[in-house]
Amino acid sequence: MKSRRTLLVRTGHGSAAASAVPGLPPAPSDPPDLPPAAAPAGPPVVPPMPVDPPAVPAPSRPDAAAPAPVIEPLFTSAPGLNWAVPEGSAAPAPVTAAPPPAPEHRAVDELPPTARDLELIRTSLAVVEPVADRATAHFYALLFLGHPEVRALFPAAMDVQRDRLFRALLAAARGAGDPQALRAYLDALGCAHRRYGTLTGHYGPVGECLVAALARYAGSRWTAETELAWRRVYRLVSSIMAEAAERDARTSPPWWQGEVVAHERRTPDVAVLTVRPDQAYPYRAGQYTSLETPWWPRVWRHFSFASAPRPDGLLTFHVKAVQAGWVSNALVHRAAPGDVLRLGPAAGGMTLDPADGADLLLVGGGTGIAPLRALVEEAVEHGAADRSVQVFYGARRAEELYALDGLRELARRHAGLSVCPVLSGPGSGTAEAAAAGLRPGQLPEAVARFGPWAGRTAYLAGPPAMVRRTSGVLLRSGVPQARIRHDLAAR
Repeated sequence: MKSRRTLLVRTGHGSAAASAVPGLPPAPSDPPDLPPAAAPAGPPVVPPMPVDPPAVPAPSRPDAAAPAPVIEPLFTSAPGLNWAVPEGSAAPAPVTAAPPPAPEHRAVDELPPTARDLELIRTSLAVVEPVADRATAHFYALLFLGHPEVRALFPAAMDVQRDRLFRALLAAARGAGDPQALRAYLDALGCAHRRYGTLTGHYGPVGECLVAALARYAGSRWTAETELAWRRVYRLVSSIMAEAAERDARTSPPWWQGEVVAHERRTPDVAVLTVRPDQAYPYRAGQYTSLETPWWPRVWRHFSFASAPRPDGLLTFHVKAVQAGWVSNALVHRAAPGDVLRLGPAAGGMTLDPADGADLLLVGGGTGIAPLRALVEEAVEHGAADRSVQVFYGARRAEELYALDGLRELARRHAGLSVCPVLSGPGSGTAEAAAAGLRPGQLPEAVARFGPWAGRTAYLAGPPAMVRRTSGVLLRSGVPQARIRHDLAAR
């Protein structure tokens, strides 16, 4: 039987060693044999930024003839520098590795999952899904009681985190039959976990507690065969995630720090933030990142880049404060120039395909206009001059079309760009709205009225209901599914 010890290799903060992915041993009766140094002393602290982060290539622009200017960090004098680490704090010490088991003692849970395993996984998840809230709460209780050293990796409030766990399990179970899709999903998940400080040695305890929680809530569907299936699948999942984290650690830090250099309130609940990263930050127009504020440690939320990569390296975000939105409310109502945020790596596939010269249809509602604004910049300022770009930009009230003036200015400079603003709430259909060029109605219906859009590539961003309805409108008008791009499933 494989030793219960786990190999932990530190190759930079938040990295994981691909050659040492732990297996999932039978749940032990005693806590894992971790040395005292593995548990950080004192209250949880935000993991410090690496002292010497690896070099990251500067963002490139298609027409850039000269290198982007060097961005010198300002953090030594920033008045809002709020990520200082308490004196004397240190990262956990690595766990001593146990020798690998001999080939003849290879456990059955180390074998690849079979088709029968995948069937058992889906069946047991279907049983647990109605009580997912209790199952995930039990899982975290087991994890934090048996392995208190990992509690500092999680936010203080666990309500959102519980939901994410079960969504991740469902995605892994549904994608297990498609190795390529599963690997892409888990690669991104493994890299994203680096920002929390996740290390390879954490996967073993997580797996133990996961199996124990599932066994309790799967009822009669939980058998020895089901447990073996979960062990095999979890070994596969943890291996892929740890390998992805290790690859990512060779070229990228687990997070960037960014100083807020401008904060503009566009409406009472929408702000445009300009952020200066501490080192070159690579991304593409249409992508998004995750942001963490100093007021809610370890709580990360996704926000899209609102501009294409700039020569000065600055990043722009449109943020709307939503009800019960901890991060969004902090960014809109509390953040100010000088505050320092943390940024995860860029993610998302809603980017322009250089090989696709088709005309574009961009549909954005509310702050969903942010990634589309970045795509417009890339398409009309750095793309083919004869490419037609049609933008539909919707909101309930005229004052909520805060980005309209900027889009119209771009349209004045580029003949191929057209902007159609749409109002759905009070004031729509009035003479004043018509005089301002504002069309009445819902965005999906407006897109349908101005169609057909066959032959175009569509990019959709905004409220999920709007994106789904617009996608249906486009499918019915002859736009193939492969030409309708959005990031709903990725977030």
